[in-house]
Amino acid sequence: MSDRPARPTRADYVAWRTATTRWRDDDAYGHLNNATYYELFDTAVNAHLYEATGLDVRALPQIGVVAETGCRYFREIGFPEPIEMGLVVDRVGTSSIVYRIGLFQGASDEAAAEGRFVHVYVDNSRGAGDRPVTPVPDVVRAAVVPLLRDPA
Repeated sequence: MSDRPARPTRADYVAWRTATTRWRDDDAYGHLNNATYYELFDTAVNAHLYEATGLDVRALPQIGVVAETGCRYFREIGFPEPIEMGLVVDRVGTSSIVYRIGLFQGASDEAAAEGRFVHVYVDNSRGAGDRPVTPVPDVVRAAVVPLLRDPA
């Protein structure tokens, strides 16, 4: 018996978007470069926030900064096929949100990769540097609660 979490499937995610792959996304070995996975995770989360709130989330008094990311790789993906990105929220806390993003390419029901992405909300008025942690803005909370797999 393994302690490793099961490989995610399409049923594990709530919201979807598609990304077009580009020639430059592949590395010298012909598969998606590691950094591109993280760009896709960032895009999936922030595109959802923009669409669901109808706002430029960068201009809010409190902004989400990335406090943690991670990726589990299961199989190679790359150019030229599009990538479907599934999004789910594991937790909405007082000042943070934990997302999971599954990357799928082709007809497979199993994720090719899964990312973990944590936003911590900080005061946007103080610029870079030490910014105190603040509550998740209500407009953002309203946009992500529907992404909870088990909102109870």
